[in-house]
Formats: sequence, structure tokens, C-alpha cells
Amino acid sequence: MTEQTSDKAIIYRPGMLVRVHQKIKETNTKGEEKDRIQVFEGTIIATKHGQEAGGTFTVRKISNGVGVEKIFPVHSPNIDKVEVVKEYAVRRAKLHFLADTNFKRKLEEKKTK
Repeated sequence: MTEQTSDKAIIYRPGMLVRVHQKIKETNTKGEEKDRIQVFEGTIIATKHGQEAGGTFTVRKISNGVGVEKIFPVHSPNIDKVEVVKEYAVRRAKLHFLADTNFKRKLEEKKTK
């Protein structure tokens, strides 16, 4: 197994608190390209198409009081790694209700046996 396929073996589920490390190419004023890694930490609120080629997962976080959602392809070469920080027990497949400003519900942590 290659390194890329072993990293992508995570099954992404709604309710996971993840830290996504994404590769970003930047060019400066001289035209030189520079690679860096940007970390996006938040809760997975939705997944689409599972682990197949077009599969995506949506991560939501609150940044400076503003909600930010980012959609990541599961098999993107620009994703360096995905760390699972916590896993919450949820009963829904889509957690878009967390985006509602009137709905201030905390997710409960998943109980380990």
C-alpha cells in the first residue's frame, strides 16, 4: 500500500472534530512558487458519496465569530493529512442545524467502552 492510500483510509463521519492539513501553492511578486500547509480545524457536518472517487466531506468552524464551511474532496492530492481530534455521538447524517444561530446545542462526546 502506498502512503497516500493508507492516509485516506479514514472513514469520515459527521460529528468528528478533525484537523485537515491542506497543501497550498503561493506565488510571490517575483513569480516564485512556494508550498505551505494550512490547517483547518472544525466539525464534519456532512459527507457525500462516501469513499468513492467523487466523495467529499464538509467541515465547519467558527472563525472570529463567523461560521466558515469548507468542502474537501476525500481523495485530493492537496490534502496532506487528516487528524481526528474527537468524535461526537450524533444521530443525524447531516448536521446543518449547527449552522443555525438560534440553535445553541453542544454535541456530546462519544462514549468509549
